[in-house]
Amino acid sequence: MNPAGHPDVKPYDALLVLSFGGPEKPEDVVPFLENVTRGRGIPRERLEEVGQHYFLFGGRSPINDQNRALIAALEKDFADQGIDLPVYFGNRNWDPYLADTLAQMVTDGVERAAVFTTSAYSSWSSCRQYRENLFDASAATPGAPRLDRLRQYFNHPGFIDPVVDACVAALGDLPDHGDRARLVFVTHSIPTAMAETSGGPENGGAYVRQHRSAVDEVARRVREATGRAHRHDLVYCSRSGDPRTPWLEPDVNDHLEELATDGVAQVVLVPIGFVSDHMEVIYDLDTEAMATAERLGMHAVRAATSGTDRRFVTMVRELVLERAAAERGEEPERVAVGSLPARQDLCPVGCCPNPRGPRPALCGVDS
Repeated sequence: MNPAGHPDVKPYDALLVLSFGGPEKPEDVVPFLENVTRGRGIPRERLEEVGQHYFLFGGRSPINDQNRALIAALEKDFADQGIDLPVYFGNRNWDPYLADTLAQMVTDGVERAAVFTTSAYSSWSSCRQYRENLFDASAATPGAPRLDRLRQYFNHPGFIDPVVDACVAALGDLPDHGDRARLVFVTHSIPTAMAETSGGPENGGAYVRQHRSAVDEVARRVREATGRAHRHDLVYCSRSGDPRTPWLEPDVNDHLEELATDGVAQVVLVPIGFVSDHMEVIYDLDTEAMATAERLGMHAVRAATSGTDRRFVTMVRELVLERAAAERGEEPERVAVGSLPARQDLCPVGCCPNPRGPRPALCGVDS
């Protein structure tokens, strides 16, 4: 606590919410996808094909609105706790761009900011790439504030608890309260080579290992809450890129086909890899996977994401306070649930390497 009795956030004078970004109108869609895939040689025709997913929803991704809602919830939570910490919003691939946000922070006199990314797990695309983005934007912004990325939170109770409750609620929407339902946990697929190197040379395979820890913890607690053990699986969605490149499998749709063959009649789709209803959730699950389940005669429901659940919002505050205390030389409690310990604040050397070759990044012991 600071002298006024409020939680102490020193040395931070701002929080930056850093996310992926998404188009907000039809004419944004292809330029946004060009930003996402820049340097990969993907033809415009393929981008226009992928863009049809966005056009089904009016050419507007929900992600920016969801992040604005999260920021509003954080601002209220901070105010309720007596925390004077402005919250900024920056994206990797669309407006508000990270570099523009850093420029505004400089104008506002921000000197040091904590950074919360909307990705809970470790891999190049979900962790280090954000750190590379922070380096690039800082290098391009004279007088940029010092930036400290908050730790990965896949096993923080503020992320896990809402998922447990969402699973229990979804089971209640099934006949007989989903007594025989399968829990199908879904996350974003990535190339297997990227998955194998996630976590670094001495701790590889972190992406899958972290997901399995989260999945097992959720399934265990659902069993405690319902008194029933549900078989559960970890599957993947949103594969993209060269079809010759191996990616994590099975795909959620292929898995539903296999479950139907085995006689499974009820499933709960649990978007364990996502913090809110991204396009991967509303298209890959709510649209495509649900259509697959209907075709198979399978009763499927989808569990809610954490979104602006009060526990998820509280988690962000707790991560800020935890890191602030550590930066002041204190030893804060680092809360974690499941089979893995809390992640470290600074990524180790070689953690989640860029598949195209080394690039500088902030927020690691090598930066």
